[in-house]
Amino acid sequence: MTKRTRQTSLGFDTHTSEEISEKSPIPTQQPQEETDPNDLRGKNVWIVDSHSLIFQVFHAIKPMTGPAGQPVAAIYGFARDMIFLLEKKKPDYLICAFDMHGPTFRHDLYDDYKVNRSEMPEELPSQIEGIRRLLDAMNIPVVESPGFEADDVLAAMAKVVDERGGVCTLVTTDKDCRQLITDNVRLFNVRKDAFYDAEALLGDWGIRPDQVVDFQAMVGDPVDNVPGIPLIGPKIAKELLNEFDTLEQVLDNVDKISGKKRKENLANGREKAMLSKVLVRLRDDVPIEWDWARFLVGPADAEACEAICNEYGFRTLPKQLEALSASVAGQGSKPVSQLQQDTLDYQTIETLDQLRELVKVLAEQKRISIDTETTHTSPRWADLVGISISWKPGIARYIPIQAPAEDVQLPLNEAIEILRPVLENPNVKKLGQNLKYDEIVFRGVGVQLAGIDFDSMIAHYLLEAGARSHGLDELARRYLQHDTVKITELIGTGKKQILMSEVPVEKVSYYACEDADIPLRLYEILSQRLDEEGLNDLFDDVEIPLIDVLVEMEYNGIRVDTERLDQLSRDYGQRLDDLEKQIYEIAEQPFNIASPKQLAEILFEKRGLPVIKKTKTGASTDAEVLEQLAKQDPLPQKIVEYRQYAKLKNTYIDALPNMICPKTNLVHTSFNQVVAATGRLSSNEPNLQNIPIRTKEGKDIRSAFKASREDWVLVCADYSQIELRVLAHYSKDQALLDAYQQNQDIHARVASEVYGIPLAEVTSSERRSAKAINFGIVYGQSAFGLAKSLDIEKDKAFGFIDAYFRKYPGVDDFMENTLQQCYKDGYVKTILGRRRKIDGVRSPQKRDPMARQLLMPERTAVNTVIQGSAADIIKLAMLRVHRALSVSGLASKLLLQIHDELVFEAPPEEVQALVKLISHEMVCAITLDVPLVVDVETGQNWAECEPFEIDS
Repeated sequence: MTKRTRQTSLGFDTHTSEEISEKSPIPTQQPQEETDPNDLRGKNVWIVDSHSLIFQVFHAIKPMTGPAGQPVAAIYGFARDMIFLLEKKKPDYLICAFDMHGPTFRHDLYDDYKVNRSEMPEELPSQIEGIRRLLDAMNIPVVESPGFEADDVLAAMAKVVDERGGVCTLVTTDKDCRQLITDNVRLFNVRKDAFYDAEALLGDWGIRPDQVVDFQAMVGDPVDNVPGIPLIGPKIAKELLNEFDTLEQVLDNVDKISGKKRKENLANGREKAMLSKVLVRLRDDVPIEWDWARFLVGPADAEACEAICNEYGFRTLPKQLEALSASVAGQGSKPVSQLQQDTLDYQTIETLDQLRELVKVLAEQKRISIDTETTHTSPRWADLVGISISWKPGIARYIPIQAPAEDVQLPLNEAIEILRPVLENPNVKKLGQNLKYDEIVFRGVGVQLAGIDFDSMIAHYLLEAGARSHGLDELARRYLQHDTVKITELIGTGKKQILMSEVPVEKVSYYACEDADIPLRLYEILSQRLDEEGLNDLFDDVEIPLIDVLVEMEYNGIRVDTERLDQLSRDYGQRLDDLEKQIYEIAEQPFNIASPKQLAEILFEKRGLPVIKKTKTGASTDAEVLEQLAKQDPLPQKIVEYRQYAKLKNTYIDALPNMICPKTNLVHTSFNQVVAATGRLSSNEPNLQNIPIRTKEGKDIRSAFKASREDWVLVCADYSQIELRVLAHYSKDQALLDAYQQNQDIHARVASEVYGIPLAEVTSSERRSAKAINFGIVYGQSAFGLAKSLDIEKDKAFGFIDAYFRKYPGVDDFMENTLQQCYKDGYVKTILGRRRKIDGVRSPQKRDPMARQLLMPERTAVNTVIQGSAADIIKLAMLRVHRALSVSGLASKLLLQIHDELVFEAPPEEVQALVKLISHEMVCAITLDVPLVVDVETGQNWAECEPFEIDS
């Protein structure tokens, strides 16, 4: 294992279930020149229902943003699917059918057609435009027709292909398209990599393709608001069609059908059924410009594709584009790797004498690059396998510490003592990739690494905070045109994976030397860019010094009480058992609660609850849907509660004991500087930032966190309302400034202003509403979002927000100025000059200030300034506290940072001094137009911490 593995995980793997394969170039095959493109006999024609696929990938992939903060998940997912089709299915023709804006002929027939459809998510329109740009660059034609839906385009094209003897595959999961199935027309589900034909239809609905329209006309479709016939579900519709063959025959033979209510519904439902039949039947007479030569699969525009990839931060697509570039240009055009241009001097140190000679050379250098190879991705769990060092581009040495028995390896203690004078010399500057990891590993073998002054991973993060990856493999490819040796080539994957200490030294040596050489080469490139972007101060004075603070926290770790967790596991297990019984009782049957499909059947079919939204697999049962349904039915609320308990039990209560490091008997979370684009630190393995704060369950879990010594206590210091204070500072709104300068309750003050009542008369409910408004403003919350969080009408929420901005006009001005500046510059800046590129902010002319409706990029812009500045301030505080603690003589230790909170452990006799130190350093971290306030609590565990008063 190496830390390069950790950095690779910062790419798409953290957001999606799979990554576009780097070994699957987009095929550029074309039909032979002599072939008539209009002759479809035996040809494979694939037609994509684009909007259907776009919504699939949008809901299937976790949100992702590009370098400019723009949403890109749907673009990425769609690109992945296009490449899959081209590579694996090898179509002769590939066409993407799109819906057009505006009403269709079905709306003319039925005013309520699709009236239940929710508005398109605001993150999607810009991505649809990006997908169309990508299709154009990939030379994949788009077909659409005014007044018709994409399904109708599929119907028209499928008919022509069928008539001309081609094989037509419709890439869609839309059930309407089942009516198009013939011997030569089939459907294809990309997610399942599965075809759907007449046989599948028979097994699914029990009918023939020519009966699909009649079937749907009876059953209806609540999503498209196709009425159908009341109480005629899929089972009854199948039975009726099997007996009478067609809808018309069913309606003409109502008197022969059993069941009084069913007869009545069928007799009264004729008109709606016939209307439904017209609505669900797909039109195959759509006017299309039949240009089969354009529909042929051909070479992509490599340059255009690569430009789009870079714009959206897609890091695997450029490799696939190399094949396209070669096809278009007629020859390879891959840039020559900078490493391949040099004669590499990579060697293994085989004796202690050679190591001593190396140290003499290193001691004379101004700057060296360092990397470690280890047995684990978590540095506190890892054993040192080897050390690689580079001091000039192309020159590197590997020092093996652990290796297979037949290979050379140096004794750990002797090697470390020889290296110590260089490693601990602050005058020999150290650089590398993710040096925090290496510093913790070195500390584990008794070395205090000194002189850290450059980290290529952090440098790239500051330059492109929104980039998909800051890993070494990506940086090497991007800046040096070099493909690195991949870790999996050495240690394998899955069950066959081995430890790095088991890999022959010869293989490890090149890999390790490369890991030291590349950051050294990146140093000049990235340093120059930091200087050009004005980011040197942030890099040198905040982010690089912060490495030592994070090392301290991660190395210290925190104790978790396994007995307490064991008790919680039993308690939560019993609670889950009780909830399960209650759920089964309400549902009147047992079922798999973890199965969305079975739950959907209970909620929507058996209990008749409305379908609020759909996913690629059917009706959604996510938390948002269940919370809405809970207003109508007791079962959804019990499901929500069950899921919450199960998640906390699985994620923390049962998982934490397995995360205790056997070397220390403590938990060592990892703090990452390069994940959140706002500048916030992230926590993982375990993620301590997602433990609920205000719930009983969250307190249950926090009660297991204790000081490492029985007689010590935890001390927690938290900035009070730091983001709102930053908002007051930036907005210069006099009312906000006055409230904080007078130490008023800001939420009560806002409630007083918004409701127009005296401060003393504000109720707890009114204060709670004002609190939601205050924090909602920071996140650009819409009236709809506020209405949802407060469970009030949207108009009332809009009134609250409007009243807020009238009472606090400085906030309105700040937001508007931020958006205008972002539109002009293409980025926003935090209080310390941290930049975040953001694309998608509208011009002032295209925004309606009175509508109070911000798009996601606009909310991101405002939030980045506020949350990013708060992140800057807590980092400054951490640096001050760390320095003050190091010279204080106190035994107390900094253990955790959870957003605006710092967690320490201390002996009881030091608490007074520690609290004074913390409070002073945090309050003095920066000067704002409003005072910073720090709340300090102490206790035997994290949950029991109570306010601590400093002796005067």
